[in-house]
Formats: sequence, structure tokens, C-alpha cells
Amino acid sequence: MASVMMNRLRNLDAYPKINDDFYSRTLSGGLITVVSSIVMLILFFSELRLYLHPVTETQLRVDTSRGEKLRINFDVTFPGLACSIISLDSMDISGEKHLDVRHDIVKRRLDAFGNVVDTRKDGIGHTKIENPLQKHGGRLEHNETYCGSCYGAEAADEECCNSCEEVREAYRKKGWAMSDPDIIDQCKREGFVQRVKEEEGEGCNIYGFLEVNKVAGSFHFVPGKSFHQSGSHLQDLLLLQSDSYNISHKVNKLAFGDSFPGVVNPLDGVEWTQENLNGMYQYLIKVVPTEYTDVKEHVIQSNQFSVTEHFQKTEGQMQSLPGVFFFYDLSPIKVIFKEQHVEFLHFLTNVCAIVGGIFTVSGIIDSFVYHGQRAIKKKMEIGKFG
Repeated sequence: MASVMMNRLRNLDAYPKINDDFYSRTLSGGLITVVSSIVMLILFFSELRLYLHPVTETQLRVDTSRGEKLRINFDVTFPGLACSIISLDSMDISGEKHLDVRHDIVKRRLDAFGNVVDTRKDGIGHTKIENPLQKHGGRLEHNETYCGSCYGAEAADEECCNSCEEVREAYRKKGWAMSDPDIIDQCKREGFVQRVKEEEGEGCNIYGFLEVNKVAGSFHFVPGKSFHQSGSHLQDLLLLQSDSYNISHKVNKLAFGDSFPGVVNPLDGVEWTQENLNGMYQYLIKVVPTEYTDVKEHVIQSNQFSVTEHFQKTEGQMQSLPGVFFFYDLSPIKVIFKEQHVEFLHFLTNVCAIVGGIFTVSGIIDSFVYHGQRAIKKKMEIGKFG
């Protein structure tokens, strides 16, 4: 019974063996074997590398996030604008405005050769004020509390402006321009105008970040402090230098969100040199929300962006403000990158396909070459004896 079963099992052998005496080894067969073995090894190690290293899968989905903040990291250098006159403003379509932003920003004064002269938090700084002018008109006396005048820009009767910066801020809230800081006691005693003039010919490197609403908006670097008057966006301090401003700049870094592997920020290292007297340089940015998940399931919420550029000359009575403007809009589509390893069964299947495929193809080639050689040899023999 056992022998019958063994015989039936032997008849199922799909790989019948041939006696070694019937094998015929050829030179062409040896060459095909060597080449096919090399190709097989190359493909095997290529597949092994893909298995050992994670691959990134990309998906596109509608962005359904709500109420999030957008972090804008920037580092911009202005070789022709002094730090004392550069201000940063941001606004969005929801109506939220932040004029002359100062928090989370650092300015570095640069000399004509681009070397750092001084690094400080945003703000011109103040000298010690001795015997300042009181709001009521007299000078500050000993043991008397100082309360400086806001020169008509007070929001309330008890409001005080004890520094030049506070006077400027009160003017900005009123929508007034400070045309002559020398008549302001606080600015005169702090040497405000003198400080600005001392920085003429210097450049400025300004870097930091903004936290804004995740809606379309803009931020811009402009000379002077911005304010609104009769629905118009204006700037003061335009009379402290000249009628033209050099807004040549280099964007050392601009990123919307955290960095992640493979991200490309197209404005990093971009430099523009102004050739006309005055103008507004605009960057029109399309921000694409992006989610990156690594093999350890660590999720990074960030953004990518594309950009176009446009320069608008100022004509007539300053129809457009000089400065560098970044206008951004958000895409409704979210890009999702996910790192993952190839499954072992998938790797095993590919290896078997490589081995079996190359073995089969090399066998077909060897058979074709072998039978071709035999046919040619037989014809030559017939011709020889014919």
C-alpha cells in the first residue's frame, strides 16, 4: 500500500530529472548563466534596499482643519534699509491687523559690507531721560511721578506717553503721521531723530516668526510705522530720509510651518536688487497644507508653497507704498506624506519573481542560441557534402 502511494506521488513530480550523461554544456550557456546571475544579484540587492529603507506614500485629501494657527518663519536681509525705520505688519481677510509687529522678532544692524554691527530685539531703544516735560507743561520735579504728554493723541484724559515709542503708538492709533519728531519732547530727549540718522547707510537683517490665523492674508516689511487714515494704509517717518527707499532684499529663509524631510522652500536664498527709485515688490504665495508621518508614527503638520513675483512702481503721490509684500492664500487640498516599510511577504514575492523571471528568460535565450547554432552547423555540413 505504501509503495503504491509512493509511486503515485512520484508521478506527480513536475521536475523530472535527467541523467547527467544526457547533459550538454556549451560556452554560450555558460556566458548566459554568468550574465543572468549578475543581473539577478543586482535586482535582488535593489529589492533588499527598498525593503530595508522606508518608502513615502503620497495622498491628496480635502483639508478639513478649522481654527488652526499658521506659523510663518522668516529671515530677510535689507542691505539698503536701516533697522530703525523698518516695520513689519500683518493682516488677513478676517479683518485682523497687527501693525508694527515687535514680539518674536530680532533685528541686526549691518554695515555696508554686510557685517553685523548690533543685535537687539525690535525697537530703537531709549536713552535715560532727565527732567522730562510733564503732561501739564512743567518739568519733572523730585519725587514726582512722570506722565508725559501724548500731544493730543490720548485715548483718555489720564493716559500718559512716557517715551517716544509710546507717542508714536498713540499717533498710529489715531491715524496720525509724526511729521516732525523734534517737536516731541520724549523723542528729542531720547535722540530719536539722531539715532535714525546715525543708521543711515546701514542695512538690516530681520528674522523671527509670526503666528497668524490660517486664512488668506499678507505680511510686509515697509519703511516707517504703518497706520490707517480714511481707509488708506499709510506710513510715517517718510520724511526722515529721502523720497526714495532702496528695498533691495534677500530672503534667507521663508517657511510656513515646521520643516520635514524632503520639503523645498522656493524662496530660500532668493535675492532681488532694486533698479527703479521706488516701488512695491510683491510675492504671491499659494500655501498647500501638508502632513508628514514618519515610520515611528510621529506626525508633523506643516505647509509647502509655490510663489510668483511682481514689482509695482510707485507713481505720482505714492499710489503704492514702498516695501516688500508677501500675499498668501491657502489651498483647500491637503498633501499627506506617510513613511512605511515594505511588507516581508511583498519583498519575498518580488524576490521570487526576480529569480524565476530571470531564470525563465535566460533559459529561453539559451535554448534559442543553442538551437540556432545547431541549425547553422547542420546547414554548413549539408553544404559541405552537397
